[in-house]
Formats: sequence, structure tokens, C-alpha cells
Amino acid sequence: MDFSQVKKIQDSRGFDIFSRNQICLERGEGCKLFDTEGRQYIDFMGGIAVNCLGYGNAKLAEAIESQCRKLMHCSNLFYEEQQARLLKILTEGTGFARAFLCNSGAEANEAAIKLARKYYHEKGQAKYKFVTALNSFHGRTLTTATATGQEKYSKPYAPLTPGFSHVPFNDIEALEKALTADVCAVILETIQGEGGVIPAAEDYLKAARKLTEERDILLIIDEVQTGVMRCGKLFSFELYGIMPDIATLAKGLGGGFPIGAMLAVEKVAKAFKKGDHGSTFGGNPLACAAANAVLEQVNSAEFGREVERKGDFLKELLNGLSKYPFVGKPRGAGLLVGLPLSLEIDGKKVAEKMLGEGFIINCAGSNTLRFAPPLIISEGEISEMAAALDKVLSQFSKTE
Repeated sequence: MDFSQVKKIQDSRGFDIFSRNQICLERGEGCKLFDTEGRQYIDFMGGIAVNCLGYGNAKLAEAIESQCRKLMHCSNLFYEEQQARLLKILTEGTGFARAFLCNSGAEANEAAIKLARKYYHEKGQAKYKFVTALNSFHGRTLTTATATGQEKYSKPYAPLTPGFSHVPFNDIEALEKALTADVCAVILETIQGEGGVIPAAEDYLKAARKLTEERDILLIIDEVQTGVMRCGKLFSFELYGIMPDIATLAKGLGGGFPIGAMLAVEKVAKAFKKGDHGSTFGGNPLACAAANAVLEQVNSAEFGREVERKGDFLKELLNGLSKYPFVGKPRGAGLLVGLPLSLEIDGKKVAEKMLGEGFIINCAGSNTLRFAPPLIISEGEISEMAAALDKVLSQFSKTE
């Protein structure tokens, strides 16, 4: 099919819920994507922080091909080696005792919410409420949309799951006031990715950990966008020197293959008994083989240092763009970086113009350019993108 046919079918037969760029992607190689017209793009969005090894990674492709010829699915009613290997990697030396494997970040967060409530149910305590942050994002199921601190994702679907309240991010006093006796868990991101790449302050996360421990409340860290070395560590909470009771992963875990995980320390994990939770497809051999191939390549201190170094280089170049009065200072960690723009400039239009220059970025939050490239991005590609962005921004003015 040519582009016009593909576009017509997707626009008329699929639900009208996605704002698509007017190109049809066909293949990828390294950090580059190619459309059906033969045009090349350097990807600084990474499938929204998913394609951590870029495109066509030989070891990942080989692992998927080899496993699909053996066993793609067998259900969790049987033992299976690929799942065992992944569970070992996710728990050995991480501080977590057990992991539940699923298919997405929303599923991982749903599992975390259920586990937190079950934990206090087992203890005979009437603690069922959750406190999350305004501007957060935790998924699009009814309950994770309720947990999300942005009404645009939840208000149309009322009545919502009861028991959720939201407080300003990075506000220790507001968080402390919200921790009433019936709260079972606090759910936070270390960096609000969908909210505009807004990092948590170190004292805020440390206070959240201290307060939850003092009041017998669980701390859940949503690592769906920030985990799997995106910020230079397997878990970004390591950058803050804290250890949560529960954490969730997805996005980069499968390098493009759908898989998620919910991890918990032993005292909390044991609240789940046989039959309490489950997943038909979660932890299938094919997804686990993909995740194992990803972690084999990225889960090392050396790889993490490279991510941090390239992230610092990206921020250094973006910082040079603050010469434009409508451009703020870059923020983020590792290769999850945001560049805020004043509201006079439409970030979506900037992203559109960057696409015309052969670079894929997107706009998150109120008006922040978000950069989440494959973790294998090169300094040369970063430099090319920054130069193109400089060119694009020079076309804008406060009055545009």
C-alpha cells in the first residue's frame, strides 16, 4: 500500500484517538528511521522512551527470532526458563525480592495498586487510599488514569475509582498533610515525563521516603519512563539514594517488545497469594527473551556512565539555546531531557518543523520539548539535532 492508502484506512477504520505525523514509517536502523518515501529521520523520541537499543539491534532481533521458533506462549501455569532468567536479573542485587511480569506500564501500576491494598488487607488495617502528584502520569486504564494527576486523562470517565487524592509535586508540606491514617501508599515519579520532564527535588523524594516509613505507608515509584538505564541507572530512584517498597517498569524493558514489571520487597510481595492477581500474556517466553537481551546489553555501570555522559552533552548543547528569550534551561537526567518553551511559542509547531529537518522529537506537558532518544545515540547525532533545533528556533519569535 502507498501512504495515501495506509492513511485512509487508519484514519477511517481505527479509533480517532491519535494525533499522527503525516508520514508513514517503514523501517529503522540504529537511531535512524525511514519512511515510505525514502526520507531519513534521526529519532530523539525513541518510540516514547521505548526503543532503548534503537532499531535493528542484532542481539535483540536474534533473541526474538530464536525464541519465537521455540515457544512464544505457554501461560503461567508452567515453569519456563526465559521468565526465570528475567526474574533473577530484576531481583538479584536490586533490593526487590519478587517481580510480577505483565505487558505494559499501566498494567504494572495496576498491579502495584492492588498489591498495596492487599498488603494492608492482610494486616487487617483499613488503609486503602493513595496519594499521587499533580501533573503526574501513571496510565490510561480507569484506575491508573484516576491515579494520574491530570484531569484531562480522567474527568470524562467519571465516576472514577475511589480513594485517590493529588498534591502538588515537590511540595513536602502538602504531601505530609495528605498522609492521613487511611492512606496505604504514595505513588510518585522521579521525573514527570508526560508532565513536561520535571524532576523531583532530592529532598522531596527523601522526605517522601521518611514520611511513609514513619507512618507505615508504602512508597511506590513509577519507573515506567525513567527505568531501564534511561537515567543512567536500572532504577532512577538510585540517583536519589532511596529504596521504595514497590517499583514499576515497562517502556525500555523490552527494547520495543511489549513487557512490564512490578517489583516489591519481600514483606510486601508476600501479601499476594495464589490467585490474587495474574495475566494471560504477562511474562510470556518471547517477551522475556527480548527483555533478557536488552538487559544483557544495557545493565552495567559502564553503559550507565555513557548514558549520563551523553545526557550531559545533550543538556550542554540545549543550554546554549537559552540565547533565545523564549527558551528555558534544560532539565532531566540521563537521556530523558526536557527543554521548556514559553507559552508564546507552540512547542508542537517546533516539533513539526524539526520533523521537516529530519529529526523526531515531541512536545510534552504544557510546552516542553522532550528528548528520549535510543540510549545508543551518538554525540555526532546529538550535535546534528542541536544544530537543526537552533535553526528551527531562529525562525520563531515571541509574537509568532
